[in-house]
Amino acid sequence: MAQVSSAGETFYVTIGIGREVFAVPVAMVLEILPMQPLFRIPEAPAHLDGLIDVRGRAVAVIDLRTRLHLPRVEPDETTRIVVLDVPLPGRRLALGLTADRVFEVMALHDGSLEPPPDIGTPWNHDHIRGVGRHGDGFVAVLDIVRLFTADPAVLTAQRALPAGGDHLPSAAVAA
Repeated sequence: MAQVSSAGETFYVTIGIGREVFAVPVAMVLEILPMQPLFRIPEAPAHLDGLIDVRGRAVAVIDLRTRLHLPRVEPDETTRIVVLDVPLPGRRLALGLTADRVFEVMALHDGSLEPPPDIGTPWNHDHIRGVGRHGDGFVAVLDIVRLFTADPAVLTAQRALPAGGDHLPSAAVAA
């Protein structure tokens, strides 16, 4: 599923949430869209922004900021929706993530990812696959499957969609 180079590197799309940089496997990214009007779902959890139409299919859009328990901000001209194809047991889930901005595609050497930091007490970091270095900073590699498989909002939105058509067209990345 991940695109791996012959040098043992995996390619990621890097996205910004505030000052932080996160990475999602480029192999999961179907499209990168500018922010657009969303169909709001009544009584949805705070991080489920609503639905968008992607090539004739309703796709749930999650505010990555609020999903990561960060404060919500108003979208601006750099806000993007990263449409992902998330493999779940027995099916595939099309899901959009709002990000403050999208930076670039970058490679990280598989052996260079460090585990999430040990802070001396337990904390829920299941959604972080590892931390890599990029320039003078860090990039947190998200485990997209874990981030959303336990999310009742995503599972509810997916059940509300018509059966069949679990697969979106092949990737077309355009920021």
